[in-house]
Amino acid sequence: MISKDVASAAERLLDSWRLRADGAAHDGSDAYVVPVRTDDDVAAVLRVSRHDHASEHDHLVLRRWGGRGAVRLLRADPHQRAVLVERLNPRSLEDLPEDEACDIVAGLYRQLHVPAMPQLTSLNAVVRQRISALEQLPRGAPIPHRLVEQATALSRQLTSETISSGVVLHGDLHYRHVLSADREPWLAISPKSLNGDAHYELAPMLWHRWDVLAGNVRDGIRHRFYRLLDAAALDEDRARAWTLIRVIHAAVAELQGPHGGASTALTRYVAIAKAVQD
Repeated sequence: MISKDVASAAERLLDSWRLRADGAAHDGSDAYVVPVRTDDDVAAVLRVSRHDHASEHDHLVLRRWGGRGAVRLLRADPHQRAVLVERLNPRSLEDLPEDEACDIVAGLYRQLHVPAMPQLTSLNAVVRQRISALEQLPRGAPIPHRLVEQATALSRQLTSETISSGVVLHGDLHYRHVLSADREPWLAISPKSLNGDAHYELAPMLWHRWDVLAGNVRDGIRHRFYRLLDAAALDEDRARAWTLIRVIHAAVAELQGPHGGASTALTRYVAIAKAVQD
């Protein structure tokens, strides 16, 4: 739950930015969100994030995107991790057929993947920090050891490449983080941005909307993977490698969490790793 400090910060900003609440506040896992109207009667959303690294540069990224492919920034208070953004419609990509949703997300990749920004964390640095967790994983852990070994080797290989710092990644682009809008058909929200390889971006689209894959998990994952790959004109080998790295790192983090080996998310990550490797 969000701390009282974050909710209090939202209350102070409502006053100092001359906003009035225009609906019920939402206390989410990452941020306290309030639909508001400005003193010019513009519909907007006030979002105050927890003081964690993921939200530190939200305002810079949103300003860099300038409303192209993403929600438009209206105002920011970086110290409070607060942004005021345009209000979008509640409809998300979860309402669309799979192929159509994948095509829309692929189009957003092209808009959002602007040149890297010096203020953002490097994906390579993050991945290098996580390699030790893979190496220390016991062989008896409920993650196939061959996948752990592959992810470890690929993590070392891809983070050692002497290439540019890549592009700005949204970091968490999936069905629920794309909403319909009036000025554009669809816009991205809630970035967790960092600089890195564009092929890292695919994984969240594979582990969300899981219920649709019931009874056909392997083929369903592969269909999404290749649909995104083709629509975004990405390289298959790099996409497969970064997806494996990302889901195995996520699986290890889940294994070390409160639910451990009993987590349904852990099973999901392993299923994705196997599907994209077959």
